[in-house]
Amino acid sequence: MTVHTGTVDAHHHVWDLSLRDQDWISGPELAPLRRNFTIEDLAPQARAAGVTRTVLVQTVTVAEETPEFLTLAEESDLIGGVVGWTDLTRPDVADELARLCELPGGRYLKGIRHQVQGEPDPAWLSRPDVRRGLGAVAAAGLVYDLLVRPHQLPACVRAAAALPGLTFVLDHLGKPPIASGQLEPWASDVRALAALPNTACKLSGMVTETDLRQRRSAQERRREMLPYADTVLDAFGPGRLMFGSDWPVCTLATTYGGVSLMADALVPHLSGDERAQVFEGTAERVYRL
Repeated sequence: MTVHTGTVDAHHHVWDLSLRDQDWISGPELAPLRRNFTIEDLAPQARAAGVTRTVLVQTVTVAEETPEFLTLAEESDLIGGVVGWTDLTRPDVADELARLCELPGGRYLKGIRHQVQGEPDPAWLSRPDVRRGLGAVAAAGLVYDLLVRPHQLPACVRAAAALPGLTFVLDHLGKPPIASGQLEPWASDVRALAALPNTACKLSGMVTETDLRQRRSAQERRREMLPYADTVLDAFGPGRLMFGSDWPVCTLATTYGGVSLMADALVPHLSGDERAQVFEGTAERVYRL
């Protein structure tokens, strides 16, 4: 097993339920997540896995969260960047992005994300007000993380084609139906997105797309995930693919160390230089860490 020195974890979260609720954590399957997860909880696990820098990603569509995360990044020697949230449709979105960048820790703001997966309109990314907001993200020198489901991938392709100056990062491979084993039309839509040079993808969130109701060994889960990992690796290449733990959501299926080892096992045929891209270089370049 390869040990990665200086690994970047390009996708994780933290939350404090005493500060605000995470209303998306509902139902018995997500019950283990209904507690606080802090950067102090993550740090020793990350260090043990060889991770030296992380990208902290928004969890709720609440304006106060992003400034809090920027402050946290300023105080942490682990967080290298923040993907925050702001309302893309607000008329003064460019001013708001500038304000965020000027806050304490504002230099850590690297990208913006919205829970597009929860939008009922599959073409939400094509709305004129959203496109205007995405243009402001590009003008601010930030990237845009795509949190979508497979049926929303065609809209991602159209948005990335319409905004060649904005880098779009696909979170969690676009949440493919790993539990069912179905590849199409997800694979074709991912390849269409990857054909655009201003796109990248996170090798993240896969383990919780397997069937969590069934007991599985790490090897069995790896076999389930491998066709999807192979698809994005072939489509994006190592230079546009980056590791992300999706901690603490990943703990529904495995430990932090477990998801790190699993990601390593999903790219067994890469050269040393190619592995360095997936586990460090791509995230460094895309998020300007």
